[in-house]
Amino acid sequence: MLTAENFFPALADPTRLRCLLLLSAEGELCVCELTHALDESQPKISRHLAMLREVGIVSDRREGLWIHYRINPDLPSWAREILDTAVRANAAAKPFAQDRKRLRGAPTRPPVRCCA
Repeated sequence: MLTAENFFPALADPTRLRCLLLLSAEGELCVCELTHALDESQPKISRHLAMLREVGIVSDRREGLWIHYRINPDLPSWAREILDTAVRANAAAKPFAQDRKRLRGAPTRPPVRCCA
């Protein structure tokens, strides 16, 4: 169960926060899109996403070999409001704006997804 005690520490890590802000802004992303956008290794991104999934902030679905992540649709409204506010407040701030720009420039973006 998500509580303030496990929600805020999850936001405290820069990599997890960057992943959450991208997922909040973009909807669903696969690990390869997040690794490209954050310019980090796949194991590092996967480790952080696993922690976010365990806490209940994100959910995932498998499509073949690929795993897609999104903000948990059952996230309490107070937590969703915090994420939405963080996305709006940091839209133009580094490194979040750079992450979104890299994501838009990824060769794996729709219509030809890396996960297809």
